[in-house]
Order: sequence, then C-alpha cells, then structure tokens
Amino acid sequence: MSNNITFHVENFIRNKVVKRTESLLKDDLEFYHDKLQKEVEGKKVLVIGGAGTIGSSYVKAILKYSPSKVIVVDTNENGLTELVRDCRSTTVLKMPVEFRTYPINFGDTVFRKLFVSEAPFNIVANFAAHKHVRSEKDIFSIEAMIENNVIKAKKLLDLLVIYPPAHFFCVSTDKAANPVNIMGASKKLMEEVILAYSDLIPITTARFANVAFSNGSLLAGFMERLAKQQPLSCPSDVKRYFVSPQESGEICLIASLLGSSGDILFPKLNDLMKFSDIARLLLNELNMDMQVCETEEVARQQAFLFSNGKQPAYPIYLFPSDTSGEKLYEEFYTLDEHLDMKTFKNLGVIKNAHRRKRSELDNIIQRLEENFIGNTPKESLVKLLQSFMPTFQHIETGYNLDQKM
Repeated sequence: MSNNITFHVENFIRNKVVKRTESLLKDDLEFYHDKLQKEVEGKKVLVIGGAGTIGSSYVKAILKYSPSKVIVVDTNENGLTELVRDCRSTTVLKMPVEFRTYPINFGDTVFRKLFVSEAPFNIVANFAAHKHVRSEKDIFSIEAMIENNVIKAKKLLDLLVIYPPAHFFCVSTDKAANPVNIMGASKKLMEEVILAYSDLIPITTARFANVAFSNGSLLAGFMERLAKQQPLSCPSDVKRYFVSPQESGEICLIASLLGSSGDILFPKLNDLMKFSDIARLLLNELNMDMQVCETEEVARQQAFLFSNGKQPAYPIYLFPSDTSGEKLYEEFYTLDEHLDMKTFKNLGVIKNAHRRKRSELDNIIQRLEENFIGNTPKESLVKLLQSFMPTFQHIETGYNLDQKM
C-alpha cells in the first residue's frame, strides 16, 4: 500500500459498508438514555472476552455511563493491553478508578477465584466464544468450540446462580437461526442453555450481523494482505449484513440492560453486501484497480509483480463458496419465532425462543462430553447435534477455510 495514502477504516465502514453517517442505535440510545444511565452508573461490571472487537466495543459503550468498577477478562493479553491504552487515550469515556484487566480463561480455576473474590457484579457480559465457521475443521477443533461456547457457558451460569447479577448477557450469532454449520449449532445450543436459566437470573442475548473489519474477519484480513502486498481472496457469492464495531457494542449494551429475561435481540437491517463488492470499493478507495485472478497461484504471482512495480492492478482471487458450513445469506430469526418489532426503533426482539429444561440440557452436555472421550468422527457428532436440534441442516463439502488463501 502506498505510504502517501491516508486511509481511515472507520470512515470507510461508515460511508461504503454500513452506509450510515450516524449509528444505527442513535435513536434508541437517546430514547433510553436515562434508563441506561440508571442501570450502569455506580455499578460493578464484569466483561468476559472483552479484548475482541465486540467485547471491547461493549466496554467502550458501557464506560460512557459511569460504572464504578469494570473488570475485563480475556485470553488475549495483547488485546487487553491495547484495550487499556485505547480507553485511557480517549476523551469521551468515563474511566472508573477501578478498571482492571486479566489475561485469564473464564473456564479456569483462577477465574472462579477472581469471580468469587469480586462478586456480586451488577452486570456480567460474556463475549468469549469461538465465532468462526473454520472452527469445525475436525473433531479437535469442534471439541474446543463446543467446550468454549456451550460447556463453559453452563459452568458460568451455575456460578452466576450462586452470585446473581442484575443483568447477564451472552452474545450469540445470526448463524444460530437455522444453523448449517457446527459453530452456528453450538451457539444455538448455547442460547438454549442460557435461556434455561432465565427464570433464575435476568438473561438476554443478541444475534449478530457481521462486524465490519472485526478482529480475524475477512475484511480485517484484506488490510493485512494489503499491508504485506499479498493478494486478496474472497468468495464471489456470499452476502452478509454489516454493522460497525461501535454499533456492535451498542447493540449488546441495549440488549444486556433493556431486554427482558429470555429475550434475543437482533439489528433491523435491509442491505446485504457481497465481500467481493467491498473488496472492489476498498481498492477504489485506495486508488487501485482490481485484477480478478482465476486461481490462487495466479493471484500470488500477480501480487509478486505488483510489489515489484510490474503490475498496475491489485490481484484478487474470487471463487464460488465451497467450504463446509458456509451459508450464502444471513437470517436473524426463524418463522416460528415471535417478534417484537416495536419496543426499539432499530432492534427487533425474539420473545418466544425455545427453552429446554435444565435437566434435559444436563443430559445433552453429558452426551457431548462422552462423545469427546474418544476421537469421535465429525459425522457422528453432526448426527448427535441434529438429534438435539432437528433444524440443524449441516452443509458438508469436504473443504474448510484453512484450505483457502
């Protein structure tokens, strides 16, 4: 990328991706400002998985309402360091005297010690999750994903029952609606686990659109590839809804504090965008032409020529989606879910999400753990998940995203 080009990712997201000059949540935040202030001001907050894009955006959103103490836990030590520097370098956040970060896994013994020492919290928000479809490549990655998204979430809930907060929030995904991949199925099961506790503690969740340029996302990967003068690569046919990082934190803020126990919130969005269209817009923003390549190898060769000044256009490899569990479109709710579209201007609410008995979920988790004792084939685990969730229609192609550029 040319050194004389000034590029602002936030402006690009606003103008070319989400196509909103103001936050999607502006009207709702203004309408419910006093209630949000009342729920947060002077309160103790625990954010789990707070170093990621959504978690850190939630931290920044809640800091505007003057909590008395904020503790952030994440396994990403570098991410926590940047979160502290970022928050303390801005003028719009109201940093409490006690703002502490810990590089801890929320499933570890040390986390329980920390939690018990600091409990009770008024607000607990959990963003720790495996979020990538690529996390279903084999039985080992699947076990780690279900352990994180489901089993540890239940252990956290059991802890919260002993030390109940006024609000508990756990982030979900749009891929939990009619799931076609194991990540989506694991988050759907996570929804059912947390909703099974909604009669014991106030619990809400939110299904998400893609967060534009979030950590580890394909769009963030575009920036990495450009910085290294490597070819871009993306599916030609996949469409997604997008929100900005700021909006992601605001959606979770409203969901965590204003939803009724058992609610699942989602953004009201209309415009789907192809990743390939965003790639073209990004290169145009950087005053570059785009060269579409037919194979990865050709794209790598053309990138080498570009980096040496022998190729004027930037190479991109476009391909029809062919990886396991890849959904060509997004949906936030199913036809049998009852929607409240009136409470919030730009958020919908699912009011009748399926709830199982806790004893039934205990049995499901036990059966999952038993399957992980040996190296159970992926196909067997898919069938087991489908026995729990008949709407889970897994897409298997034999390819995973680690086999893509």
